[in-house]
Amino acid sequence: MKKSTKILLVIFILSLIPTLFLGKFVIAGIIATDKGFKFNFDTKAIIGIVLSVVTTVLGTILFIKFIMSQPVDKAIFFSSLPLVILYGMSLFMLAEITTFDNPLANSLKTILNVSPDNLYNTILWAILITLIFIMLLFLNCFVLCKPIAKVERIVSRLGDGKVRDEKLHIGGGKQFNSIEHSLNKINNNYRSKDNSLKTINLETQKFIPKQFFKFLGKSSIQELELGNQVKKKATSVLVKLSGLSSNGSMSLEENFNYVNSFIHVISPLIRKFGGFIDKYNGEGITAVFAKTEDAIDCSHAIIRSINIKNRQNRSLPNVEQRVSIITGEVIFGIVGEEERKMPTIVSNVTPILEKLDELNKMMSAKVIFTKSSLDSLPLNYKFLYRYIGKLSTTENGEVVLFEDFEVLPRNISNELIKSKSFFERGVILYEECEYEKACENFSNALKICPKDKGCYLYYNKSKEKLSN
Repeated sequence: MKKSTKILLVIFILSLIPTLFLGKFVIAGIIATDKGFKFNFDTKAIIGIVLSVVTTVLGTILFIKFIMSQPVDKAIFFSSLPLVILYGMSLFMLAEITTFDNPLANSLKTILNVSPDNLYNTILWAILITLIFIMLLFLNCFVLCKPIAKVERIVSRLGDGKVRDEKLHIGGGKQFNSIEHSLNKINNNYRSKDNSLKTINLETQKFIPKQFFKFLGKSSIQELELGNQVKKKATSVLVKLSGLSSNGSMSLEENFNYVNSFIHVISPLIRKFGGFIDKYNGEGITAVFAKTEDAIDCSHAIIRSINIKNRQNRSLPNVEQRVSIITGEVIFGIVGEEERKMPTIVSNVTPILEKLDELNKMMSAKVIFTKSSLDSLPLNYKFLYRYIGKLSTTENGEVVLFEDFEVLPRNISNELIKSKSFFERGVILYEECEYEKACENFSNALKICPKDKGCYLYYNKSKEKLSN
């Protein structure tokens, strides 16, 4: 028992004894009359009334403390017991008062307007007392059981994995204090684990991009299972950099940092445009995009950014960049074992990208993309490009290719626009084995744009075919 409760109990006992002694003076001051009651309290009676009020208040406080220290079932029983006793006594007195014949009983009968001949009023008073009893009983149970509703809401929220930063509060008696303490421990454990999971997910995103989770329909690494896979249409991009390791004056460490400096330029741009890096491969980076227009925009941004970096590093050799783009079905999945799960992309685009890069290098182009990528672009997407022919991928397969010259210097792109019709006509004639006519068209294109290496390549091949 708490010290404060002990003090209240002592004060209650000290006030109860004189209250019982002075009770007879209070009763004597209540005088029954034919019209009801009149009150004539002397000094002792007034003191008795004051002590009765103090005793009642202290008794109520102690009773509430007692109720709050009990489990819910006992609390409901002990708190309802006085109401039941009072209800039973009230009904008994109401039923028997008409049989009594003394001044007090007669005054009560006058106030209540009941008599042996008027049972109707007696029944009405009985109904009223019953309604008041039911209401008080309901209110008592409602107050004592209110914390249970809070527990239900908190448990439901915790069951759904929702935690709160502030302390959970239930209220109620001693039993609920114990439950509140346990729920706060659970909430704190959930919060700690939730923070740990957030930290793990943030660290995981450095190795497994969040876009990869989206492709698999997952939200965190904990949800990844071996064998998880999904087949989707995506645009794969191969960025190749040449000239990074051509400076012999650099040490291995300097060269490593130099390579990383360009990766630090490219990687944020890939993430910015909604893509994610599948793999780093020497001087190349393979990235995957859900939307082809994002892949094209990203390739433009990469080329412009590297050109700016080249101008900033005038003391070092220029780094040439090439971007190859293809759109097709790829499989996003999880491979490995339970101890080490690895995300991977399975498709046949990697060898095709390498072939595109070889052609890209031969033509000194910046961006080459396939017809599948062109077909995946929105109708309102505008940029500068031209048809550059077909590339055999398998024995019976080939891809149609285009060159994007949106990011070339203005003077060169203007010349390519003017020579585009001659060049594309020459490529079609070359594919149709009309080499002489193809040479004429390539020659006309070169007169407009002498720096078009791709056109020179086709022109020389046409000449070779004619000579053979």
